[in-house]
Amino acid sequence: MAALPKFLRSGGVIAWALIIGVVVLAVASTALLANTLQLRYERDVSRMVFNDNLGVLENVQRELGIRGDSLNQVLASASDSVPAGERPYLVVSIAENRVWYKRGQEILFEAPVATGSGKVLVKDGGAERWKFETPRGRMVVLEKEENPAWIPPDWHFIEAARNRGLGVTRLQRGQTVPLPDGAVLTTSGSEVVRQYPDGRVVPYTVADGREIVAGGTIVIPPFGTTQRKYPDVLGTRRLKLGDGYALHGTNRPETVGTSVSHGCVRLRNSDIEKLYDMVEVGTPVYIY
Repeated sequence: MAALPKFLRSGGVIAWALIIGVVVLAVASTALLANTLQLRYERDVSRMVFNDNLGVLENVQRELGIRGDSLNQVLASASDSVPAGERPYLVVSIAENRVWYKRGQEILFEAPVATGSGKVLVKDGGAERWKFETPRGRMVVLEKEENPAWIPPDWHFIEAARNRGLGVTRLQRGQTVPLPDGAVLTTSGSEVVRQYPDGRVVPYTVADGREIVAGGTIVIPPFGTTQRKYPDVLGTRRLKLGDGYALHGTNRPETVGTSVSHGCVRLRNSDIEKLYDMVEVGTPVYIY
């Protein structure tokens, strides 16, 4: 075979050089991305541990795939320990608002529940929207928690403000908001407080329906503050399914049996306590 012309040989060298350059750049970019994600995770973990903000930590873990790995380990261990036909599982019917804990066709426990309302909340300006529905499909019990505190998402404050005809303002750490009586609303450590001119500092007491109101607006407290944690809303027990969803108790037992929740599955406290004692981490949950 005749030798290739000189200009083709030189073009081939250039092409190979370009290919090698692209590969090296791709490898470097991947390493940089992985390092950036790790640094971001370490930064966020430090910040969230300082603020006692485990709710946001879970979101960071999910973004980096950490909770996915944990879920796979839970499922693998559960599958290895009990034959599939003998392993208990939970079934939730959205249409019937009912939950069953079963082994095969045997019903071990059943109770009425409340499920997602299906309503849509749109933030002013349409920048964000939330649809309050219970997800369908297969999930799994990832964690069990007694006497859980609810860390309300931003949509809670937006919804509460809209229901009461008020505006919404987000309080940042270190920020001060003037109040009509001469005091200021600010943060002190892990508390949102009312600070008076004479130096007195009084923490706010909050609850579902008793949000902080200042100047015609509902205040969204910073994550990690006591005022961003509501006791009793989730009842006495919670079976966490991930992505913010759970089976849990309620402080409003009259809503059980209806479609009124923001996506979670609510049970009466007496029912979730019984179920909590029966269900193990790794239990499959089928929602339809």
